[in-house]
Formats: sequence, C-alpha cells, structure tokens
Amino acid sequence: MPLASLAYDDTSEEEEDSEYERIALAGLAVAFACAEEARISRAERRQPGRHHLRRPQLLPNPRSNTPWQALYESRDDRAYITTMGINVDTFHYILNHGFAHEWNHNAIPRSDTNPDGLARLGRRSLDAAGALGLVYHYLSSAMPDDALQQIFALVPSTISRYRSWALKLLLQVLRRIPPSRIVWWKDEEECAEDNALIRARHPLLTGAIGSVDGLNLLTAVSDDPEIENASYNGWLHGHYTSCVLVFSPRGMIKEAVLNAPGSWHDAKIARPVYELLHHHTPDGYYLVADTAFPRGTRSIAGRIQAPLKANAALPLDAVEREGLLARNRQLLSYRQTAEWGMRQLRAGFGRLRLPLDINDADGRSELLEVCVRSVNLRAERVGISEIRNVYMRIWEEAEDADIWNDFENVLFGEIRRRDRVSRFHRVAQEQVV
Repeated sequence: MPLASLAYDDTSEEEEDSEYERIALAGLAVAFACAEEARISRAERRQPGRHHLRRPQLLPNPRSNTPWQALYESRDDRAYITTMGINVDTFHYILNHGFAHEWNHNAIPRSDTNPDGLARLGRRSLDAAGALGLVYHYLSSAMPDDALQQIFALVPSTISRYRSWALKLLLQVLRRIPPSRIVWWKDEEECAEDNALIRARHPLLTGAIGSVDGLNLLTAVSDDPEIENASYNGWLHGHYTSCVLVFSPRGMIKEAVLNAPGSWHDAKIARPVYELLHHHTPDGYYLVADTAFPRGTRSIAGRIQAPLKANAALPLDAVEREGLLARNRQLLSYRQTAEWGMRQLRAGFGRLRLPLDINDADGRSELLEVCVRSVNLRAERVGISEIRNVYMRIWEEAEDADIWNDFENVLFGEIRRRDRVSRFHRVAQEQVV
C-alpha cells in the first residue's frame, strides 16, 4: 500500500509539471505572436511608403496626359536639361542611334517569360522615348520611386523592371556612339592641343594635358562582414565605392576606373592610369593632381605633378624661389578642374548623392558607367566644352547654392526634397494627387 501510494503521487506530480510546461509554452507562443503583430504594426506606421501608389491612385493611361508626356511633347531644351541633363536633340540622337531599335525588338526580361520571345509593344506601358525618359529621370534625380510613379503613371513593379532594362540598353548605346567614348589621348598632336588650352591660362604648365583625382561615393552597409570590411574607408570613416577619373581641359573624361571597394588606396585603383601614362603617353606630358594623390612608381616619375605640400623646403635664391612659387600657384589653380569635374558628375546625376546598392555589384557598375559616359555625351552633344564657365553654371541655376557648397552634409531626405527634377514636376505631381 505505501508503495502503491508513492507511485500514484509521483504520477500526479509528473502530470502537473507537464501541464505547467504546456501552459507556459502556450503563453510564450501567444506573447511572441502579439509582439510580432505589434512590430509589423509599428513598421507600417513608420514606413507608410511600403504601400506605394497603386493603379487607382495613378493616371489611367501611361501613354497619355501624364507629366512625362507633357514634358516630352514640349520639346523645350531647358526642361529636358533640367530633368534629364540632355537637350532635345541629344535625347532623339540616343533614340535614333540604337535605343529605340533595342527597345522595340527585344523582350523585357522577366522570370515568367521567354527571354528570346518577341517584343509585345502593344502591351507595354511606355514606348522607347518613355523608357529613355524614365532612366534619365532616375539618374538625374534623387527622387523616390513614388514620385516617378506619378510622373510616368506606372506601378512599382513596372517602374523597377523598365528602369533596369532601359539602363542596360542605354549602356549598350553609349558604348557604341562616338560622343560618349572614353578614350585616352591618341597621339602627341592631341596632347599638344590640350596643353595649348591649359597654357592659355597657365603659361608655366608646359606639358600638362589634364587632371586626375579620386572620387568616393557613399554606399550602403552590407550584412556580409567581408563585404562590409572591403567597403569601409578608414580615412572617411564610412562605407564607399571608389573611382579614379581623368579629365581633359575640354571637360571630357579620358579614363575612368570605376566601382572599386572603398577600402582600396588610390594607388591601387589608379594602376590603369599609371599604365596609360607609362606606355601610351608621349614624353614630356603629364597630369596634374592634388598633393594627396599617389604619383605612381619611379617608372612614371614626373608624369603626375602636384602643388607643393605645406612646409615644403624652398630654394634660397629669391628668383628661383619666386619662379617655383609662381608655377606652384598655377598647378594649384589647374588642379581645381578635377574638382569641377567631380562636381559636374555628382550634380548632374542626383542618384550618385544617395547611397549606392552594396548588394548589386553589376548594377552599381552599370549605373556608374552610364553616368560617366553621359558626362562626355553632354560635353559633345549639348555643346558644353568648358566645365567651370559653362557647364557648372547651368546646374547652379537649377540648384540652391547651399547644396552646391555643402551637399556632403545635407541629409538624404533634404536632398530628395530639394532635388531639381522633383521641383520641376512638383506642380504636375500635386495635380495628379
């Protein structure tokens, strides 16, 4: 009997413990579900933009009576330059030199269709001109997608798909057409012509043919520790994509090394430039850089020249010292052309003022190449050949001075709010809403 009683008591305690565990687990499950529901609710309140605009909130026909159609049909150079960075003639030049043909004769890539199938133009929301307008609106501005939705009357999935495909087609065209070429100085005659342009303003810079500098573009932080480490720039204390660009006195980009990890030193990124200076540049010609830019190995000594560093030793002879300082002032003055070129690139393409996508290396490379080649296209086709006096003035008229003077410290939301393309379409957007 005592044994039987003990066995009965043990069973009761085990059942009670099991019941308590079931109740505790059920309570945890309910608490977890409530917490997750609260988290989703908070996220939706914080980010209402996740809902995006849907078809009922947009104009009914993307090919008729949209803000884009009004802009396109205006044929106004200033409107085209403000919103897309190119004039009417250049816009149609791109269309007629391959973009329209590629858009009209190729199927837009989709996971649920045959990539080798025929283009179904009648089912597309945009024609070739609309697709080109969409991609240049995207590149030239820092607008979020909902603003582009209102301008082109497209839902988010269509915006994303058309933009991605149109960017690839535009890159193909820019690689083929002569005005957007990125070509090093071909011979001594071309070097002499560019040096003559420089010496007209800086007579002591005999042999200078261009300027070179590095460009760091803010990039999103990756979840992958290796990628995060590769993109971190210790000097700037942030995550960047690095490039090196060479500019001629005509405002043309002569060489571009793009999409390097932000942790790389300029000396490593600039190796293709060193090779061009060593093997493809006539003797006696050189580039001008700032004091921080690496000047390469001994094999290209003198091919990259820079102003004197602070506290540099000066000759004791007064005449020699004055001559050195006079040339140094001209080096310092001409070095600014690289700054103007970088400013031209970042100001003309508002998309580069927002963090680049760290998870899409190919897409990042395509975007950068399109922007760089478009700089040369603008210089050749829009008639802009002198950065400081002409090109920069056009963009300064469209932007507030404080953005130009200190846009590194402007919040991304403020950049978007004051974006010149967004401001151009603001009236039309308000009418749509």
